[in-house]
Amino acid sequence: MNPPIISLKNIHLTLKSDAGPVNILRGIDLSVQTGQTVGIVGPSGSGKSTLMSIMAGLEKPTDGDVTLCGEDLNGMSEDQLSAFRRDHIGIVFQSFHLVPTMTALENVAIPLELAGRSDAFEVAAEKLAAVGLGKRGGHYPTQLSGGEQQRVALARAVVSEPHILLADEPTGNLDGTTGELIVKQMFDLQESHETTMVLITHDERLAEKCDRTIRIEDGQIVSDTPSKKSEKVMEGQAS
Repeated sequence: MNPPIISLKNIHLTLKSDAGPVNILRGIDLSVQTGQTVGIVGPSGSGKSTLMSIMAGLEKPTDGDVTLCGEDLNGMSEDQLSAFRRDHIGIVFQSFHLVPTMTALENVAIPLELAGRSDAFEVAAEKLAAVGLGKRGGHYPTQLSGGEQQRVALARAVVSEPHILLADEPTGNLDGTTGELIVKQMFDLQESHETTMVLITHDERLAEKCDRTIRIEDGQIVSDTPSKKSEKVMEGQAS
């Protein structure tokens, strides 16, 4: 088996507070293979979003090893982490995080412009079209619905065809129908590029669409369950 594209070993995160140290993550071990989809579920405050931040290099653990795409994130400077995210990771946030003074097209083109791509706007237009917003590129975020803004955020996250896509409650601010559309587009894009995808979600049904469902409680992994789809694949390989 090839080395995992995401490897977390004995991850701890402890934050200081007036009441004393707070243990957010307590000994997380997690490996994800290239192309896998993983749903991470758990109650509010269990450490799910913090875990995603550590995977993205947005937060450094108090202790433990973080390796993505064969690279040790712990040893990187902030500038190196920014460049690593630009080249390898796409992130979809619940609150969209679009730049309000930029059009949809400009928002999607940001990662490519930062990478110095001369075809940034051409590729951004293609990705907007892929999420059904080919005719909305000139609109600003305030001129778009919540679902449209999330689709712009999704297009931006995948425009550079990252190896890893991280999504934190991507449907949390959307109605059911719009959320289902976003989910379908995420999985379609993931499958077409064989992207490794990790979803943080409260929605058990969304997690079940992934190859694995990992449950976190009180900063620890309490279960790691393959989906029924994955079980059938493994049964087929064994027969």
